[in-house]
Amino acid sequence: MESDAQEQLRIIERAEAAPYVSYPKTPWWYPPVVGLWMGALIAVYTWWREREALFFPALVALIGLEIVFVIWMQRRHGALPFPGRGRPPREIGRIWKQYFAVAPVIVVLVAVVWWLAGGPAAAIAAFVLVTAGIWYYEHRYAIAAAQVRERLR
Repeated sequence: MESDAQEQLRIIERAEAAPYVSYPKTPWWYPPVVGLWMGALIAVYTWWREREALFFPALVALIGLEIVFVIWMQRRHGALPFPGRGRPPREIGRIWKQYFAVAPVIVVLVAVVWWLAGGPAAAIAAFVLVTAGIWYYEHRYAIAAAQVRERLR
C-alpha cells in the first residue's frame, strides 16, 4: 500500500519534471548565433547618431530575425521556454537562479566596455560574453536535466 503511494508520487514528480528535462538537443550554433545577434544589436545602436538612415532598417531586420528565431524555437520545443516560470525540479531551479544572477553581470560588463572603449568593442564583448554565457548555461542545464532524469528513474 505504501509502495503504491510512493510509486504514484514518483509518477507525478516525473510528469511535473517532463517539460524541463524532455527537450530536443540544442544545436551547436545556438550560442554563437545568440551572441552574434546581441553584438549586432549593439553595433546597430552605434549607428543611431552617426548613420540614422541605416539604424532603423537594421533594427527592423534584427527584430525580424528575432521573431523568426522565436517562431522556430517555439515550433522546435512545442512551446516557448521561459526560464523563471513554473515549478522546475530543484536541479533546474538552481541553474535558473545562476542564470538570473549572471545575466545582469554580463550586461554591466558590456556597458562598461561600451563606456570605456566604444560601441564596436562593446559589440565584440557582447558577442563573446553572450556566446560563452549561453554555451555555459546550456551545458549546465543539460547536466542538471540528466541529474533529474537519473533521480526520477
